[in-house]
Amino acid sequence: MGEQRAKIITVGIQKGGCGKTTTSGILAYFLSQDKNKVLVVDMDSQGNVTDLLTQEDVEYFEEKTVLEAFKDGSVEEYIYQVNDYLHVVPADDYLATLAKLLYTEMNYKNQNLALKEILEPVIYDYDYIIIDTPPSLSEPMVNAVCASDYVIVLAESSKWAFTAVPRFLETVEYAQAHVNPDLKVLGLLRTMNDTRRADSKAFVDLMEEYWPDICFDVVIKRKASIGRISMEGLFNNKELSSALEQYKLFYKELKERV
Repeated sequence: MGEQRAKIITVGIQKGGCGKTTTSGILAYFLSQDKNKVLVVDMDSQGNVTDLLTQEDVEYFEEKTVLEAFKDGSVEEYIYQVNDYLHVVPADDYLATLAKLLYTEMNYKNQNLALKEILEPVIYDYDYIIIDTPPSLSEPMVNAVCASDYVIVLAESSKWAFTAVPRFLETVEYAQAHVNPDLKVLGLLRTMNDTRRADSKAFVDLMEEYWPDICFDVVIKRKASIGRISMEGLFNNKELSSALEQYKLFYKELKERV
């Protein structure tokens, strides 16, 4: 057991298709490659970060997921070891029932802090805990934000992502005001920038204009090798160095901010 508690980082925005899962997986991969002990908690019922990091079919984890951890009051029995440094608490479709269970069957004093509570038994076993979130404002998302030390806001270069950023920041402010005053915004990562399109560049610039204090300097451009990470994974991927090139700059910036 370590003497320091894990730093908990949530990757989120209330919109799909912004690269949250890819970013969560890559961040966890980089941290684990640097010999940090990393736990990834999948709080999205699609289970995509589970798939990405374990390369197992989500059905493999039936009744061995974060939902069962909520029922038991601890994640301890539901941790899947990818390797010595990288572990995952999986999710599957049944996580969609979390809200109903939290308010009817589970005995948590504060439903927004249930995830924080179930992570407590392992908080000193890891250097970092990375939480991947669903693309909507829901109990899994709110629990992730309320359990975290930091959030990374993800936004693709589009109008709908641009309008989703302030809504997500409102969720963060709610958590800061009501349950988690120490929560910090680590930064806004602009993703999926299509350099061939003027509108894409316009939204990259607009985000810089609106949120200059939190934008990461690096902007992740659209790249086929990044898109193929979902199929090829992170461990036996011939294109990995090409896919991770831009994310290395993001990782360097992130380490300076944490």
